[in-house]
Amino acid sequence: MQGNLPPEAQEKIEELQDLQETAQEVATQKQQAETELTEAQNALDALDDVDSGAAMYKRIGELLVETEYDDAEETLEEKVEDLEVRVETLDKQEERVQEQFEELQGDLEELLGGMGGGMGGGPPQGPGGAPPGAGGPGGD
Repeated sequence: MQGNLPPEAQEKIEELQDLQETAQEVATQKQQAETELTEAQNALDALDDVDSGAAMYKRIGELLVETEYDDAEETLEEKVEDLEVRVETLDKQEERVQEQFEELQGDLEELLGGMGGGMGGGPPQGPGGAPPGAGGPGGD
């Protein structure tokens, strides 16, 4: 069917497909950021139950390096803040992509609706209206 579509409609369809891919990528990134945020918040909450004098370690690549309680807490708080901003940004991006998608979809529907012209795009109209007496009494 796409072969019979005007070039403008084909272009809109391709743009819709691209936007759909973008929407999927943004949704995946958002899901990952939300997962990381939940993990960081859980770690920060767990830190409340740890004695401030306890030995603390942070992961640097494949190594665990000793760190201070305050440093660990500060690092986690910064990570939570950064991830909250990231999730919020991805939320807005997701909304923008959805709006663009709906707008393009409307444009495409207009283009395809316009292809029908007078073929069902409004009340049926014959040339000159119905013939006199068609189906009515006294038309013989």
